[in-house]
Amino acid sequence: MTANLSLPRILRIGRGAADELGEVVKGLGLSRPLIVTDAFLAGTGVAAQLTETLMRAGLHPLVFSGTVPDPTTDSLAPGVQALREHRADSVIGFGGGSPMDTAKALALLGVRGGHMREYKAPRVNLGPALPVIAVPTTAGSGSEATQFTIVTDSASDEKMLCAGPAFLPLAAVVDVELTMSMPPRLTADTGIDALTHAVEAYVSRKANPFADSLALTAIGTIGRHLRRAYADGGDAEAREAMMLAATQAGIAFSNSSVALVHGMSRPIGAHFHVAHGLSNAMLFPAVTAFSVDAAPGRYADCARALGAATDGDGDATAADRLVQALRDLCADLEVPTPAAHGIDKDEWFRLTPLMAEQALASGSPANNPKEPTAEEIQRLYAEIYA
Repeated sequence: MTANLSLPRILRIGRGAADELGEVVKGLGLSRPLIVTDAFLAGTGVAAQLTETLMRAGLHPLVFSGTVPDPTTDSLAPGVQALREHRADSVIGFGGGSPMDTAKALALLGVRGGHMREYKAPRVNLGPALPVIAVPTTAGSGSEATQFTIVTDSASDEKMLCAGPAFLPLAAVVDVELTMSMPPRLTADTGIDALTHAVEAYVSRKANPFADSLALTAIGTIGRHLRRAYADGGDAEAREAMMLAATQAGIAFSNSSVALVHGMSRPIGAHFHVAHGLSNAMLFPAVTAFSVDAAPGRYADCARALGAATDGDGDATAADRLVQALRDLCADLEVPTPAAHGIDKDEWFRLTPLMAEQALASGSPANNPKEPTAEEIQRLYAEIYA
């Protein structure tokens, strides 16, 4: 089987890489970027520093800080307006997953127009779109290296997966210094998000040797460093390792796929406004336990890479140890259940059938080693609630 691989044309990774952003943008022949970020990064002055870096390179940037958590179709309209008023020739996604998703959506809408529901999966979007340069400030989404964006339809509360090369950043600038101030909760949620990307990429029905190598490397790195970064945000070595692993996991799943965890996670975010990484973490152990018997060898490889099993363990034993290791990790990182997070029980179970339908419609569960029915997805939602 042929693997169809896509990566950013330029990847600048390392301490101080953000200082080279102007050089990267100018080298691509671009001059009027719209910096898409959020109010927090604008308020702390970090976005202004990035703007100054670009201006020193002779560029003409404009900051749009209207990104919202889990971007919606309604939230994109002001960004499209800013894009056109600035006559932007490129978009810089600066922040975590939400600014990245917003930047990618704006890059397409700025050229193609229309409504994002026209571009949702299973459609593969080839463009044209404005060039996207990604500058992540969290170690989790991997969006700086993926051909996906996620936008919630404001009319239906459906969290839409939109895919295709049109959403792949032309360049990514990955600087660990931008993550050093992440609080423990964000560190945990984004770190588990990266681990989920790596594991799902490896066990996916679309797995391939290129993605496999990156996924296993990322799993091992996260296993050694996530708890350290959570316990001590100033641990520079752990932060840098997590930043690289998140990018590797992003490349892996972008060239393989995600699976059932992500399929079930998106509706939780859409209906209950739970951060994407946290909803993944709520689901990860239970969904893995559901899936392991369909691909024990692949899950065993993940367990060994994570450090949860040894080469001497048989595949079935190793796969079971992966499930327990994920439970232990979520406990150590204080991942709440939906009930503990404050989600109303009646509302959770009222929406469960719709969430199961939306999960299946996204296509991600079909990539899972064990493809679930709607009833099985509903049972998993019930299992994780409390």
